[in-house]
Amino acid sequence: MGGEGKDLYAVLGVTRDVDDAALRVAYRKLARTYHPDVNPGDKGAEERFKEVSSAYEVLSDANKRKSYDEFGDESLRGGFDAEQARAYSQWKGRRERSGSPFEREYVDLEDLFGGGFSGQAYSGRGFGGGAAPSLRGQDIYAIAELDLSQVVNGAEVSLTTPGASKPTRVRIPAGAETGDTIRLRGKGGPGMGKGGAGDLVIETRVREHPSVHRRGLDLTLRVPVTLGEAYNGATLEVPTFAGVVKLKVPPRTQNGAKLRLRGKGISRKDKQGDFFVELELRLPEKDSEELAEILRTSDELYLQPPRKELRL
Repeated sequence: MGGEGKDLYAVLGVTRDVDDAALRVAYRKLARTYHPDVNPGDKGAEERFKEVSSAYEVLSDANKRKSYDEFGDESLRGGFDAEQARAYSQWKGRRERSGSPFEREYVDLEDLFGGGFSGQAYSGRGFGGGAAPSLRGQDIYAIAELDLSQVVNGAEVSLTTPGASKPTRVRIPAGAETGDTIRLRGKGGPGMGKGGAGDLVIETRVREHPSVHRRGLDLTLRVPVTLGEAYNGATLEVPTFAGVVKLKVPPRTQNGAKLRLRGKGISRKDKQGDFFVELELRLPEKDSEELAEILRTSDELYLQPPRKELRL
């Protein structure tokens, strides 16, 4: 999180007793100042905007703010559980009061919720002041970046996670969108006692394709056509993620017209998108007086003025 390591109240320039209304005013003022649209190309302003937004996300949520006030930065870590943290603190307090000879073997919250805990500190040892609580292992978060072709067909990706001896192979089903998450139970950080291992949480991010535009499950590809193909009609070979298909262009097809290839888009669960071909009329690059004369006389062939419906 962007505010981790810094006092979130200081990031927003407010005191710890700030009320919701004043907090919102402070955030909006800073967000307007550092917004990327106001500071194009300014990486420093962009980072400050992210930092301010992250701080407000925590402090504007009553539950997150309560945990932050109690545990500080530890509450911002993935997999943090306030109840488990309180149980650990109580157990640690009892252990300290009991005068345990193993006091140097304490595992602090940085290890428990920061990914460093391995459980080895307690191997074959006793616990003074009561048994250790069962603490679930930390969830580990990873990003899987996908090309559009992988989204259409599904993909198997290899992810390297902290503490793992080898990469984890993950099958990403077809139809993934940016922000989707896949949770692999028990593949995260090791737990304590009977708490069990945490989960591996994978977020997908889809790269933009240079030629194909995605909207939901539908895909659109712009395909150039000549004057003759648009006017006389033609059969085009069009590349899709399922292979090359033949598409018939009717005579007198207008520039910008969209032709549908049903079922050639993205599938997601029980839904199937389509693949649209948007025709882009390309004029010849070479000069031709003969063609120019033909086009000058073609105006009389229009049934209506071409700009008849043009309005603002």
